[in-house]
Amino acid sequence: MARIKGAMATRKRRKKTLKLAKGYFGAKHRLFKTAKEAVMKSGNYAYIGRKQKKRDFRRLWITRISSGAKMNGMNYSTLMNGLKKANVEINRKMLSEIAISDPAAFTSLCEQAKAAL
Repeated sequence: MARIKGAMATRKRRKKTLKLAKGYFGAKHRLFKTAKEAVMKSGNYAYIGRKQKKRDFRRLWITRISSGAKMNGMNYSTLMNGLKKANVEINRKMLSEIAISDPAAFTSLCEQAKAAL
């Protein structure tokens, strides 16, 4: 029987890694060993970044809502508590958009929250 060598699979695997490392600085996009390390590290950063993006947006929304609430004479936690008691189910993303684009509607939401408390 003929001996099977792994050249095709090895070349394919290395090309895939080097393609992922395209644009990296210095030897990181040329040499397989350093490219592999850089790709693994960047994959970890990307994974972590996808989680952090969700946190960052939530922080941004809360900041915007808080700012809008302060303009209407209440703080963020009182507003959210009031909206919950008034059975107004609206997520923070939409609430922050309303606070920016339609201040009159946000004021009416604040009034509903105050009435529920």
